[in-house]
Amino acid sequence: MKKRLTVWLTAPLIAVILASCSQSGASFDASVHSQEVLDWRIGRMQRLKDPYGYLTQIGLYWLETGTYSFGSAETNDVVFGGSAPPDIGVFTVTDDGVSMTVSPGIDVRSDGVQVEEIEIAADTTEHGVTITHGSLAWTVVERAGRYGVRLRDFEHPFVESFGPLPYFDIDPAFRVEATLRRYDEPKIANVGTVIEGLGYHPSSPGVVEFEIRGQTYELEAYTSGDSLFYVFGDRTGEDATYGAGRFLYSTAPGDDGKTVLDFNKSYSPPCAFNDFSTCPVASPRNRLPIRIEAGEKYDPKVHYSPPH
Repeated sequence: MKKRLTVWLTAPLIAVILASCSQSGASFDASVHSQEVLDWRIGRMQRLKDPYGYLTQIGLYWLETGTYSFGSAETNDVVFGGSAPPDIGVFTVTDDGVSMTVSPGIDVRSDGVQVEEIEIAADTTEHGVTITHGSLAWTVVERAGRYGVRLRDFEHPFVESFGPLPYFDIDPAFRVEATLRRYDEPKIANVGTVIEGLGYHPSSPGVVEFEIRGQTYELEAYTSGDSLFYVFGDRTGEDATYGAGRFLYSTAPGDDGKTVLDFNKSYSPPCAFNDFSTCPVASPRNRLPIRIEAGEKYDPKVHYSPPH
């Protein structure tokens, strides 16, 4: 008489087994993947807290053609925060860009050299200029022909107190193989941003198609160097993740069109942390009708709002 062996599997173990079966390649190791995601999270925090990361941003001022006094005094056209002196100087904005004239006695530098007048090349040029004064730094941003000044404070107390970031548990079921379905020709996508009237227009090679729990979904991919970039939303945006969407990268596919989407590495855009970024939002076609319970969550406590 043969004995029947019954094995009881817990739900998490079943998920790991099913996910392992769906991974690209036969050598997927869940423990290796878990460590890879944990390492990615460490790098994520380091990038955020970098002096030129998103957390040091304390102001973004959009400027039309004209002249603007700036400094910390409320009488200025542009009021700087942080440790700015009352009167720093004047910005002059033309169709060609932004220049700055510094008030007498104010030590303002570019590349460590004190300046009195300077054309501030925008961040979209080959050699964007950064201006510094003490712990403050500012640059000119150019978006669709509009100019703005972005202000940073390298001693911003928010950076020191920031974190930890909230995450869903690592779930290998949300690391999925995807296939790029190329357009006949790459096209320019029309994506909205958090800035009213300002669009984001990346080149898209096509859509990636993938399965989650037996259902097929797709996301439009955007070209980003040697990678593919995605701005997507899902049902977790209603209560757990940033409502405007999350970001995700994958390696560019080879001739077979194959790549891997690891939603465990999806993360909030910079506008989740302050109001001084120009991040794109997920388009209607990139909003998935399911809950992607993987990757970074959103907590309003991690959003900086300057005192008024």
